[in-house]
Amino acid sequence: MKAMICRKWGDPEDLRLEDVEPQPLKPGQVRIAVRAAGVSFATSLVIAGKYQRRPPFPFAPGTEVSGVITEVDAACKRLKLGDEVVAVLDWGGLAEEAVAHEVNVFPKPANLGFVEAIQLAISYPTSAGALTWPMALDVQQGHTLLVHAAAGGVGMAAVEVGKALGATVIATAGGARKTAFARAHGADHVIDYTAADFREEVLELTDGRGVDRVYDPVGGDVFAQSLRCMAVEGRICPIGFAGGTIPQIPANILLVKTLAVTGFNYGYYVGWSPHDARFEEADRTFALMERIRGWCEAGVCRPHVDRTFRLDQAAEAIRALLERSVTGRVAVAME
Repeated sequence: MKAMICRKWGDPEDLRLEDVEPQPLKPGQVRIAVRAAGVSFATSLVIAGKYQRRPPFPFAPGTEVSGVITEVDAACKRLKLGDEVVAVLDWGGLAEEAVAHEVNVFPKPANLGFVEAIQLAISYPTSAGALTWPMALDVQQGHTLLVHAAAGGVGMAAVEVGKALGATVIATAGGARKTAFARAHGADHVIDYTAADFREEVLELTDGRGVDRVYDPVGGDVFAQSLRCMAVEGRICPIGFAGGTIPQIPANILLVKTLAVTGFNYGYYVGWSPHDARFEEADRTFALMERIRGWCEAGVCRPHVDRTFRLDQAAEAIRALLERSVTGRVAVAME
């Protein structure tokens, strides 16, 4: 099979299309004929050797795919040949075939194409878990939710899930195209952070009260300013640090306003942490994915792919993300 292979830490352009032997199945795994694969900011970190996990060389990067099951180990109980699925991988997504643990494979919504469905592997469960699970943001009907980077993959998903939960969603994004995109995906209010101070805008929109919940994939000063436009007893969840700076949290503001900061690492629940919790958390993750699938089939969640690339163009796909020229996600399509 063909795969984009990483043989040294470096840039996306260092990947090479190669013919490689398919992986053998281990107990409890399935083989998937990949129809589409996703790339993300984290993919670039993996290739550079800067991510929390370092796959052994040589490897094909990529942790999210959609496709059709072509082989099933005898220990598998839930899946069968021919099932159309989305899957979370340890790595190996940028290839014509992928091997995944059954516990990390989920039915594809019937009304989504393979290209759109890649977002259900990581982007949507990251946002849905952060917004719905009680130890995280626990968004309730009537809450006001501030979503940063709302035109990106997890931001778009957070806007849609927030609306499904009955929240009033305020979205920030950069430029007219991206703010229009956020509004089209359900945001009640949009703020162009390149043209206005989002803190002041948020306070004006909430009559000075501030927001109940903040979903922040950016970090840095965005996080710091978010603390200053939150309501008393609000919660804020850092999802990532796309802005490049990890914020230092001023505890005095947390104390004065009774705020809670709650992290959410979806990787813990799908096997990307030092403690592999994918098996013990399987029921919880499966329930989350079923809820997302229901939202998709009801038309509440509408995953958007901005552009598609061929397998041999995977570096171009990653570069497009790094240049922030994308709304939603990009995909690598095998056909």
